[in-house]
Amino acid sequence: MLDTVRDGNPRHFVFVLLPNFSLLSLAGALDALRLSNHIAGHPLYSWTLTADGGGTATGAAGATFVLDGDLPQTHRDDTIVLVSGVDVKNAASKRLIAWLRREARNAVPIAGLCTAAHVLGQAGLLDGKRATIHWENYNGILEAFPDIELTRSVYTIDGKIMTSAGGTAAIDLMLHIVAQHQGDAFAGIVADQMIYSSIRTDRDSQRLSIPARIGVRHPRLSAVIEAMEETIEEPVSPSLLAADVGMSTRQLERLFRRYLNRSPKRYYMELRLTRARNLLMQTDMSIIDIALACGFTSPSHFSKCYRAMYQTTPYRERGAQGSTKAS
Repeated sequence: MLDTVRDGNPRHFVFVLLPNFSLLSLAGALDALRLSNHIAGHPLYSWTLTADGGGTATGAAGATFVLDGDLPQTHRDDTIVLVSGVDVKNAASKRLIAWLRREARNAVPIAGLCTAAHVLGQAGLLDGKRATIHWENYNGILEAFPDIELTRSVYTIDGKIMTSAGGTAAIDLMLHIVAQHQGDAFAGIVADQMIYSSIRTDRDSQRLSIPARIGVRHPRLSAVIEAMEETIEEPVSPSLLAADVGMSTRQLERLFRRYLNRSPKRYYMELRLTRARNLLMQTDMSIIDIALACGFTSPSHFSKCYRAMYQTTPYRERGAQGSTKAS
């Protein structure tokens, strides 16, 4: 079943590219549509590349695209696909936010790829809705928009709003859309053309399991690391972590040294500082709030630990980030 709309016209996708957008997300989504047309032998889908003001758009990888035009007037059976990437909190203009709100009121489906859920959050389109975002931005958007029901799924669909986690997750979302239009078998053929051997669903997690991430299959070690990741704000002592998995503190120390070449305390600190850096770069939270959110009792202690790991202070890190944007 090859379904089209608007009297046989191809379904149209309006791609809106934000500054520093993810090239992989854009390419994956576009190629799923292109291959659908190729396999069908006639245009099932059409698309335009746009941005606020038109002209050109440059992605995070440095590639610049000549756009088809400015933000358009869409039809209800069009689909808007917002593509963003790094520095998303500063990527959306007031005009773009207003345009998204208007299109949402007109019941136009809107998809956000990679970090675009942050822009949808700014537009108020995710209040009370389920959404996902690239795992690195998870805590940042959670702090900025507490009314979003955030998941860690590859993609999430809630009514007319769709979000994906970036990277190859854009392919999964687009293949889901193709399957809705053309059937699962057709989407499977598209996936085969893309050498995409396993289509993920909205029930799949975007991150590898802890054993896959650390390259070690040890149930107790994985359990301790999972506990560390879940208690960033209120760190638990290594002795309690060890007791929870039926080990002594000395056994836990040996386990971390053997498999991760660091102490549990050091590994825990690295997790907390990585989280802190993400919040520092992705949110407008104050330094003291970031420190508290990552389990540090004082800004001075936070700054000292941050400098030891990143060779700069949180204040200078944020200042350098601002200078880069201004240049």
